Amino acid sequence: MSLEESDVSVHAAKVRSLIDALNGAVFGQEALVELVVTGLLARGHLLLEGLPGLGKTELVKALAKTLELETKRIQFTPDLLPGDITGNPVLQETERGREFVFQKGPLFAPLVLADEINRASPKTQSALLEAMQEQRVTVLGTTHPLPSPFFVLATQNPIELEGTYPLPEAQLDRFLFKLEVHRNSVATLERIVLNREIGVEPMVEKVLNREEFAGISAAVRRIYLPEVVANYIARLVDATHPGASRAAASIQFGASPRAALALASASKARALMQGRINTSFEDVTAVAKPVLVHRIVLRYEARIEGRSASEVVSDLLAEVPSHSIDLPPTLKDA
Repeated sequence: MSLEESDVSVHAAKVRSLIDALNGAVFGQEALVELVVTGLLARGHLLLEGLPGLGKTELVKALAKTLELETKRIQFTPDLLPGDITGNPVLQETERGREFVFQKGPLFAPLVLADEINRASPKTQSALLEAMQEQRVTVLGTTHPLPSPFFVLATQNPIELEGTYPLPEAQLDRFLFKLEVHRNSVATLERIVLNREIGVEPMVEKVLNREEFAGISAAVRRIYLPEVVANYIARLVDATHPGASRAAASIQFGASPRAALALASASKARALMQGRINTSFEDVTAVAKPVLVHRIVLRYEARIEGRSASEVVSDLLAEVPSHSIDLPPTLKDA
C-alpha cells in the first residue's frame, strides 16, 4: 500500500522533533545527529568513531531517553569474553533438579551501546556477528531470539590509539553506517562550558514511544524506490570494485550486495525525513559516504599515498553518473 503525502508529512514532523531533542542534548553535532536518526529509521546498526570525550556515548544515551527504549551498555575491554555479552548457562536448582539455565547477557535489549568496541579481542567482537545480522544468538547449540527492535550503536576510538584492535571486515559490513565524530568548534565549546557540568547528564524528554517509532520505521519501508534510483545504487556499488571505475584503482576489495541494500534503506529513510514519498538521487549521494567508507578496503599503495576511504567515495560519486546511458529513454526522463 502506497503512502500518502499527508502521512509522510506527519512522520517527518515527529522525526524533526526527535532530532531537535537530540541536538539539545549534544551540542554542535547536527549533521551527525541527522545521520544517526536516518540509520535508526532504516533499522540499521551504527558505528561511531572519534576521540574520547566528543559526546559519542552521551548521544546514544540521549537517543535511548527520547525513544524510551531499554538500553544495555557493554564496556569493551581486552579481557571481555563472548559469554559476557551473549550470556551463559548457569547451573541452578529447578523443579526438575539441578540443571543449566541460560542467563541472558546485556545483548538482550532493544538498544545496545557497545562502548569502545575495538578495545576487545576479535574473538569477542565476533560474538556480535549473528546478533547483528539475524537478531538472535546461539549458545551451546541453543538459539535465543533477541528483542525487536534491536539496535547496536557502537563507539570506537581511532585505531592509532593504544590498546585497540581493528574490527574485521565481516563485522564492519554489519554496520549500516560508519560515522566520524569530529571535534567541536570554539563556539560549541563555549556553549558546552556555559551549559554543562562534569558528571551531570543533560535533561532529555521522551519524544516518541516504542510504537510510534515502529510505525515511522514501517513507513520508511513503504517509501517508493524508483527504478532509475535503484539502477544508480547498483552502478555505484559495482563501481567500488577494481576495474569497474577509475576511482576503484585505489580499492583492493569493493563493497558487497549488503551495501546496496543499505543504500536503498538509508535513502528511503532520508526521503521520509524530508517529507517525500519517493527516493531521489540526492538521497543516495547524501548517505553514500557513511554506507561505503567502511565497506571498501584500500590498496596498500593508496594508503601510503595518504588516500582515505572518504576521498575515494567522493571520487566515485563524481565519476558515476546518476543516469545510465544504457537506460531506455523513458526511464531517463523519469
